[in-house]
Amino acid sequence: MPVLHLLILAVVQGITEFLPISSSGHLVLTWQAFDALGWESGITRESDRLVLDIAVHVGTLVAVCGYFRRDIAAMIAGLIRWLRGRRDSGAQLAINVVIATIPLVIAGMGLKDRIGVLRDGTVIAATTIGFGLLLWAADRMTGLTRRLPDMAVPDALLIGFLQILALIPGTSRAGITMTGARLLGYNRQDAARFSMLLAIPAIVGAGLVAAADLHARGAVQLGLDALIAAGFACAAAWLAIALLMRWLRTAGFTPFVVYRVVLGLVLLGLIYLW
Repeated sequence: MPVLHLLILAVVQGITEFLPISSSGHLVLTWQAFDALGWESGITRESDRLVLDIAVHVGTLVAVCGYFRRDIAAMIAGLIRWLRGRRDSGAQLAINVVIATIPLVIAGMGLKDRIGVLRDGTVIAATTIGFGLLLWAADRMTGLTRRLPDMAVPDALLIGFLQILALIPGTSRAGITMTGARLLGYNRQDAARFSMLLAIPAIVGAGLVAAADLHARGAVQLGLDALIAAGFACAAAWLAIALLMRWLRTAGFTPFVVYRVVLGLVLLGLIYLW
């Protein structure tokens, strides 16, 4: 696959994975744009495209693990202390991440073969607008008083069930988990922080599925392309995370909501009027 195509896919994924604007929806639209513009990518099978999509997700995994390395270290150390009989904030955070991941794992396994039918422009446009407006409402209507150390298991479980909606392209896994945390009153930075920590097990699971698929088919060239794309995505994701966390210190999610609404309306216009 041409390096330019890989770079575009990686930058799109890296920027959008941790912003509440739907990385999967943007990846679908990027592939459709390649086809519409006549840009020959050399990747024609949908399964191969999905593998590349997951590869750039893996690149973002490296970025989020690097950026939140202190949280990850605290969770690991907390779990070790918990096994020795002492439970602290690190252990509680790890437990909450696991609890919030379980609903997505169960739903993902059950719906794995049915998700492809939802990769449609109209669906993406509708979810982009609808869940964007839900994020705006949650951000405007709830307070900023709760912090991540206050999170109990029921809160984590609720956010986990909301995360299932991210299986629908255009919803945004980051967006729906941040929405859930804001609905529960967590401040913006901690809502984003928990959302990004939840991305780690989600991306690991998807990456393992993709790796098994690559190994089974012996797609060496696709594997090399995936590695290059993952590297580009890692750099773009690290920058996006840093900028988002800095932005949320003093501002809210409104710009992302405006972007989602405008994008959704443009998509609907292109689908029904062009």
